[in-house]
Amino acid sequence: MGGGAAKIEKQHKDGKLTARERIEHLIDRGTGFVEVGLLVAYDLYDGQAPGAGVVTGIAKIEGRPAVIVANDATVKAGAWWPETITKILRAQEIAMRNRAPIVYLVDSAGVNLPLQDGIFPGQYGAARIFYYNSLMRRRLRVPQFAAVMGPCIAGGAYLPALSDTIIMVERVSFMGLGGPNLVKGAVGQVTDAETLGGAAMHTERSGVAHYRAKDDAECLGMIRAQFRLLPPPETSPEGEAPAAGAEGLYDVLPADHRLPYRVEDLLERLLDAGDAIEFQPDYAPEMLCETARLNGRVVGVIANRRGFLKTPGGPRVGGIVYAESARKVAYFVEHAERQRVPLLYLQDVSGFMVGVEAEAEGIIRAGAEMVETMACATIPKIVVTVNHASGAGYYAMAGQGFDPNFAFGWPTARIGVMEGESAVQAIYGPEMAKLKAAGQDAPPELAQKIAQTRADYDRWLDAKYAAARGHVDALIDPLATRRVLKLAFDVACASPGADHLPVAFFGGERKNAGETACATRAEWLREHGEKQARERSTS
Repeated sequence: MGGGAAKIEKQHKDGKLTARERIEHLIDRGTGFVEVGLLVAYDLYDGQAPGAGVVTGIAKIEGRPAVIVANDATVKAGAWWPETITKILRAQEIAMRNRAPIVYLVDSAGVNLPLQDGIFPGQYGAARIFYYNSLMRRRLRVPQFAAVMGPCIAGGAYLPALSDTIIMVERVSFMGLGGPNLVKGAVGQVTDAETLGGAAMHTERSGVAHYRAKDDAECLGMIRAQFRLLPPPETSPEGEAPAAGAEGLYDVLPADHRLPYRVEDLLERLLDAGDAIEFQPDYAPEMLCETARLNGRVVGVIANRRGFLKTPGGPRVGGIVYAESARKVAYFVEHAERQRVPLLYLQDVSGFMVGVEAEAEGIIRAGAEMVETMACATIPKIVVTVNHASGAGYYAMAGQGFDPNFAFGWPTARIGVMEGESAVQAIYGPEMAKLKAAGQDAPPELAQKIAQTRADYDRWLDAKYAAARGHVDALIDPLATRRVLKLAFDVACASPGADHLPVAFFGGERKNAGETACATRAEWLREHGEKQARERSTS
């Protein structure tokens, strides 16, 4: 509902659709919209910044996967909060990483001035939006379409200016480095918004905008027409239905997150029936690695089994990564990389095994191999956190810091370094042990600290807490997982030339769509250093 029913009604009276209505008109019917960052900032600013004033996500437009950024003018006139920048940057990163066209539906009053210190300056301040604009336009050749459907003021005007195509709407859109009041105060000129930066002025006189639409509907239709003129997208595969109904997903995970369940019961409700082949099923069974189909697309699946598992070496605890399982996953990822098979990580991991035996088996080196192969793999990686995501296991299972293409979570997701009870033992264990040995109860002050630690961890491990801070792209209904993953893989696999994000920055343009650029910054520096040396010797 954005800013609420009254603000929505005002938007309609002004002759404008709301951000979500615009998206609904823009995208292909029946294909769905996967929103990214819905809950960002929901628990901040006394609830006055729903969605941080911007709607971002992925959808299909004229059959082509695309990224959408739509300012919500019902929330403080679409002004930018600090978290608005975070959401826009994440949307742009999705576009860059996946070489997906991006559409900006601009309707914003600019920076939320009382909070400018968290918006304007810094490496990841508003300027980075324009940096990404420039990279997409000049280096990555990612199509950018900007529709100015309301105000677009001050530095925010550079977002459409750095796009490939600019459309403005008659009588309702304004684009300028300063509004009429600022112009009067700065240079003494008295003018109105339409004369200063309206659609007619920018399409007839300044030449800043490229097209003019009479209303929102025509503007959105013009964007769709632009998409029809892009090279045709790859067709999305169609597959078999899962072996079991999706409604059973609600019953797979136990009510108590510590209890075991069969991950196979989850997979048979997500993956296509038939064709699944598990890799090394009898070796390190606590990690399930299999090649299967998801909506017809071949994917590699990496998932944690839970509960106690029998092995020749003795029982294993599911959800824990052992040295053998780390090496097994590393080999599986390397094989997927060679075959160009995208990966789906289903996280329910409590961490790596510890202890004398684990260290003697080289758990640190095995874990490093698992992390390194995942981090350097250039194939698409999508994560769904279904339950635990703890310790270094979260990192090794393609945690968000390793730039997976998308990171989703179920409402049952618990992302944190450890569980609350483990934290209590780590922090207060020695003190509690001394008191117990002396036959004494914990003093009130210590008991209060322990209770506070438990409460803090309960809050930090809540899935909504992670979503509010962008630690997952979206919390999704388990029943919608297949649909969400289909669209996410369609986006991630649409461009054969797409590669790991940092490569885009250091590799320059590719010679062809299938050629990867320099794999590391060091490689880039070495190549360009040699080039400069040749140029110097020639001159």
